Amino acid sequence: MQQQNKDRIILHCDCNSFYASVSLLPYPELRDKPVAVGGSSENRHGIILAKNEAAKKYGIKTAQTIQSAKKLCPDLVILPPQRDRYEYFSKIINGIYNKYTDLVEPFGIDESWLDVTNSYHLFAPDAVTLADMIRERVYYETGLTISVGVSFNKVFAKLGSDYKKPNATTLISRENYKDIVFPLKVEDLLYVGRNTAETLHKMGIRTIGQLAAADKALLEDKLGKHGRDLHIYANGLENSPVMPFDARREIKSIGNGNTFYRDIAGLGDIKPALMVLSEQVGHRLRKHSLYANGVQITIKNPAFISFTRQCRIPSTNVTENIYRTSLELLCKNWNVKMPIRALTVTALDLSADKKAQQINLFDAPEAQDDAKKENLQKALDSIKQKYGKNAVQNASVMKTDLFK
Repeated sequence: MQQQNKDRIILHCDCNSFYASVSLLPYPELRDKPVAVGGSSENRHGIILAKNEAAKKYGIKTAQTIQSAKKLCPDLVILPPQRDRYEYFSKIINGIYNKYTDLVEPFGIDESWLDVTNSYHLFAPDAVTLADMIRERVYYETGLTISVGVSFNKVFAKLGSDYKKPNATTLISRENYKDIVFPLKVEDLLYVGRNTAETLHKMGIRTIGQLAAADKALLEDKLGKHGRDLHIYANGLENSPVMPFDARREIKSIGNGNTFYRDIAGLGDIKPALMVLSEQVGHRLRKHSLYANGVQITIKNPAFISFTRQCRIPSTNVTENIYRTSLELLCKNWNVKMPIRALTVTALDLSADKKAQQINLFDAPEAQDDAKKENLQKALDSIKQKYGKNAVQNASVMKTDLFK
């Protein structure tokens, strides 16, 4: 019988510079040169989406324009994004993890938690040795490197994978966690974003150790439940389980966004951009048999300052409804002549069943009959799945240059 006070053994495996590393696989001659993934290098208004270690040394940052990145590093090589390859390698790597435990919880496309408490002894004398074995296997089978944090909970395991990069294993144990974790910047802790960090800084809290020693009631007063949670994380008391890889996770929202290679402005740009994003969101809703009861748009201007608005809608997974609502939200809350660099459309308050709604007696019949529209769009989904996503396109989308 397992002792209740026995520490769990959690690994956090994080692929090093995943997007850039995958894009570099066909180009071994570029591996030690500064390389970034981004928009067209001919178009100087594209942005940096990812970069390798060599590029990081020049101070190049994600979301920086290619033009400014080239000023920092004139020899920077720009490679195009390859979304299908990223998903392909993510599946291979998670497949490797699943050979060591069935408790593998992805955290984005390039990192995962593994609970090896009850399985590590089948493969190695200790968890650190197992982490090294997994690192070697991932590199052997994919050519990609990972960093692994080993600890007794998920938060500290993630701190471990971030602690030393690339291609390293870091153990954060009961015995050493105060020495390793407490001096780290508070921003290094999971779920401490920019706004939270600013609030903590104003409270005189700049390290995780200071956060751990802070007054819990004061943190809760300033940050609500989030403050209480962060105090738990900083003290090593986080105890959430690692979910099985095949566990069906509750989907709370579905969103798709795009950072454009140029600024967009005017309805001639905005309408096709919103249509493409709404089509992607609608397709994912129908794929998961879900309905949206709210829609949110997020706009980023050329300085990457975000502006968000949302509203309730009758239950739907029909692209046309999502698009129409998104367009109304944008036009009511944004000057369409102002430049936009990035747009996101998100379906909110998802439900597996279509919620009952009051039908207006004077609504047009076509507005009342979502069922026919849904069936039509499912048929279009099938056509696209069989013949490719461009087999059926909206006319406005075919004329735009935004989605090269």
